[in-house]
Amino acid sequence: MSELINRLSLYQPSQAIIIGGGPAGLSTALRLHQTTNIKCSIYELRPEPTTLGGAIGIMPNGLRLFSRLGVYDALHARGSSQSNLVIHSAQGGIVGEQKDMVSYARAQTGFGYLRIKRTDLVDVLLDAVYNAQIPIYFNKRLTTIDDNGDSGVTVRFSDGSADKADIIIGCDGIHSCVRRLYVDPDQKPEYSGFSGLFSLVPTSRLSSSTAAQLSGIGATLTEQGMFMVMLATAAGDEVAWGLSQEVPLPDSGDSRDGWEVYRQKEVNEFKSNMHQILEKVHGNWGDLLRQLVDNTDGIQFYPVYRLPLGGTWYKGRCVLLGDAAHAMQPHAGQGVSMALEDTFLLARLLEDPSRPVVEVYKKFDEIRRPRVNEIYKLASRNVKARKTTGPWVLWSKEVVVGMAFWASWALGLEKWGWGQKHMAYDIDTEEISEGSGIRY
Repeated sequence: MSELINRLSLYQPSQAIIIGGGPAGLSTALRLHQTTNIKCSIYELRPEPTTLGGAIGIMPNGLRLFSRLGVYDALHARGSSQSNLVIHSAQGGIVGEQKDMVSYARAQTGFGYLRIKRTDLVDVLLDAVYNAQIPIYFNKRLTTIDDNGDSGVTVRFSDGSADKADIIIGCDGIHSCVRRLYVDPDQKPEYSGFSGLFSLVPTSRLSSSTAAQLSGIGATLTEQGMFMVMLATAAGDEVAWGLSQEVPLPDSGDSRDGWEVYRQKEVNEFKSNMHQILEKVHGNWGDLLRQLVDNTDGIQFYPVYRLPLGGTWYKGRCVLLGDAAHAMQPHAGQGVSMALEDTFLLARLLEDPSRPVVEVYKKFDEIRRPRVNEIYKLASRNVKARKTTGPWVLWSKEVVVGMAFWASWALGLEKWGWGQKHMAYDIDTEEISEGSGIRY
């Protein structure tokens, strides 16, 4: 091992293979293209850009990085930037409301909140990758990784093709082949105990009075989980709805990656279940939720997996970014932003040609761990509101949430960054020189 480290210390990367053509992989290729002389090639498992996925929330810390990547305007033109948040009571009233749920972070960063369809996010990043003439290859299933130290790394795919580069960057998600085949085979995803159902519905299918209620994000606590409703486009012509709930791991379907349901019989079964949950949600908001369910053609189901903290993120010339390294539950709204932070830090570290690869990866790990642990734990805390409960516990949850909103308003806590400081974090302010501590 010491001999391998010595060889790595003398060899600077000029070519990188990126495994994974999702937001993390595309963003990494773009940032390396912008700031380094490293030539990237992207390999994606799927035969074409995926159409699976709902609407993704991007917080100010992530939007600031997308701006530096040069794609913010294109994203903003597609997604909804309405950032008002309303928590609705199952009894028909309003538990709490924020006119701007990212007000402090907006003031600190100059960026707000964006809700965008995952397909639109990938489209924008793909356009940027094509414009930068970065090659991307689809339908490539990784089978082996041969790390030869000073002579680089060779990857082979199931179709018999192969490629070689100086470094491998695994951006292939929670079920990462790069992690499983080489970096950390013992690190296994675990089911969080929660799953998500969601769909996109054209606003034109709703009555005018129902459509008029839509703005920003609306959430409702129920005995079986949390319903969320969000505008998903800049034009407001599509609305995303979803239910996050505590359920046993399903024993059918693709439990790893989720699946889309379009067969009418199955869709109707999901709708029937949703209506049973919504029977106890009253008022105009309850009517809106039922109308959204009734106008749903297809439903996407996702069991939520995560990686236990403490795994290995790099080995030899291979490094993991985003969900491949530290997949967490989505309940902090930081999934895409965390991957971007990884990307920007790695690119900064690779800008210095005198910094050995082994030191780049070591410094990356040192800086990122505390931040990842913080957001991971925040997401785990936030999921508690989605646990299955009874009517009295639900009532007590609503009381606690209402008191928190009132205290924030009465004491002016938002002005001091209460609950928002993690959204104002800037990875580019981290000190990366040797011997320097980590700054927040």
